[in-house]
Amino acid sequence: MKRVMFWAVTVIVFGAAVGWADQTSQKPLADVAKEEEARRKSTRKPAKVYTNDNLRSDISTPVAPPPPPAAASGNTTPSANATPAAPGVTTPPPQDQAYWQGRIKTVRDQMQRTQIFADSLQSRINALTTDFVNRDDPAQRARIEADRNAALAELERVKKELEDQAKQIKAIEDEARRAGVPSGWLRPGA
Repeated sequence: MKRVMFWAVTVIVFGAAVGWADQTSQKPLADVAKEEEARRKSTRKPAKVYTNDNLRSDISTPVAPPPPPAAASGNTTPSANATPAAPGVTTPPPQDQAYWQGRIKTVRDQMQRTQIFADSLQSRINALTTDFVNRDDPAQRARIEADRNAALAELERVKKELEDQAKQIKAIEDEARRAGVPSGWLRPGA
């Protein structure tokens, strides 16, 4: 059945091709050439034809990377070959993928260290609470209670710091979104 269909389609396609060839071969080739020559004479020539010889090579020079920032050692004198900047004009850092990844990675690393510190504080508070309950001596209990209260105060401070760092990450993500930065640049491990 498949062979019969294949041969039927082949015969139909071949017949259509032969019919098309008969229709196009009705004009002699000399007449077609004369028509084409007349058509070319009647069309306008382009005003200017550009070739590679007309194009100049790219004369622009690549932009030099910005000089490294001055060291914090107090060296504020410009070097002899430095170009003076216009007063009040600062050049923004290049905002490429490395810039955004470095910026958000710094805050994420700080947040991770702060979270580890908060976890260790919570472990210390738990141990001090257990130690407080198991002591009978009032002087030892008072000292343990003072240590525990100091650790609780420190834990509250660290929790506020974690909230501030989460807000910083959110602000960086919003700024990147407004700047049209691809979201993949800000993903951890990207």
